[in-house]
Amino acid sequence: MKALLLLAFGGPRSLEEVEFLLTRLFGRQPSPELLERVKERYRLIGGSSPLPAITERQARALEERLNARGYSFKSYVGMRYSQPLIEETLKGILQDGIKEVVAIPMAPFRSRFSTGAYQEELHRTNNISGKKLRITLIEEWHLHSLFLQVVAGSIEEGLKQFTPEDRKKVHLIFTAHSLPESVIGNDPYVDDMKESINEVLKRIGPFPWHMAFQSKGGGAERWIGPDVESVLSEMSKIGVREVLIVPIGFVSDHIEILYDIDILYKEKAESLGMVFKRTPSLNSSEGFIEALATIVEEKIHF
Repeated sequence: MKALLLLAFGGPRSLEEVEFLLTRLFGRQPSPELLERVKERYRLIGGSSPLPAITERQARALEERLNARGYSFKSYVGMRYSQPLIEETLKGILQDGIKEVVAIPMAPFRSRFSTGAYQEELHRTNNISGKKLRITLIEEWHLHSLFLQVVAGSIEEGLKQFTPEDRKKVHLIFTAHSLPESVIGNDPYVDDMKESINEVLKRIGPFPWHMAFQSKGGGAERWIGPDVESVLSEMSKIGVREVLIVPIGFVSDHIEILYDIDILYKEKAESLGMVFKRTPSLNSSEGFIEALATIVEEKIHF
């Protein structure tokens, strides 16, 4: 039997867990002001993050799909900034007597800041255990045909929120999480995103589209752009009124979707007189699980 390990950013399951997440994220306890500000955002989306539960559903569905094809996997979940932490999950895998791990980050675009950080954490923890686990990390699935197909399908679903007449005027905004400029350098992150967008557009036909980055951090450091709000403002100046956000860099609902897009950017768009909609998240949808299962299957037979 092999361990199937899904890796994700994490999210608090309650308001009480917000402080733990922020402390892990910043390496120090957050200020009372920051803690309360972030808690308020979680209150606005129901008091917790759906990400941990969604990732667990993805893991179970993926395990069932692969085992139905004759494999022998037991699924696990590891988070960078909330429970269950990656290091704890790897200890649990060893305790279960499993020595081989197939790990897949729930992030389509490669970056030292995201997929690279997962890899570092896996290696760090495995080194502590004496390298007892054989770990295969699956990256670079942003151009897999089934992933592109499911994103294209989500756009088709999103377009149904507009009237047939308005669909002809819709502009797409593809988004991913912003990263510090200092991190990017020769990082493949932006190129991966552009490649995915171009391939998705081939599957849905011609649409006016834009690329933007969202949810940047605070502080004086410069983050990659343009940001979503700036793009919305520029679109408004040229008379664009129908907008469909495609958060192509995210595969699950979490605060960057439910607060940043559904509340913050929606308010901005509506203040500009726009009709603002979003594509449904992939979550544990049939098409996405099939895509992941095929990606894993192809990797272990490579």
